[in-house]
Amino acid sequence: MSGFRAFILRGNLVELAVAFIMGTAFALVVTSFSTMLMGFIGKISGNPDFSTVTIAQVNVGKFINALIAFVILAAVVYFFVIVPYTKAKERFFPTTEPEGTPEDVALLKEIRDALVTRADNV
Repeated sequence: MSGFRAFILRGNLVELAVAFIMGTAFALVVTSFSTMLMGFIGKISGNPDFSTVTIAQVNVGKFINALIAFVILAAVVYFFVIVPYTKAKERFFPTTEPEGTPEDVALLKEIRDALVTRADNV
């Protein structure tokens, strides 16, 4: 029973559950935003639903609707989630330059110096 309790109380599981709930709620907001935007597109083009559009007797309208919804979703996620998250992460958790020389670079410099010394002695 203690293993199950540890599994349930593990931080990653709780964070995943919260992310799922927030993601579902955010999806509803973005879906309604997409519907609203499609309404404006409909005002401009005269038809907010492209599901009946055909090209060479092939119905491509559902694909056009899905493509427009995807672009709207991607833009909303990028500008309202990714950009603010990145700025907040840089502000509150700035990246620091590592001090000193990385081990692999130091080793390569030693090899270079050894080869130069060896070439000078020959």
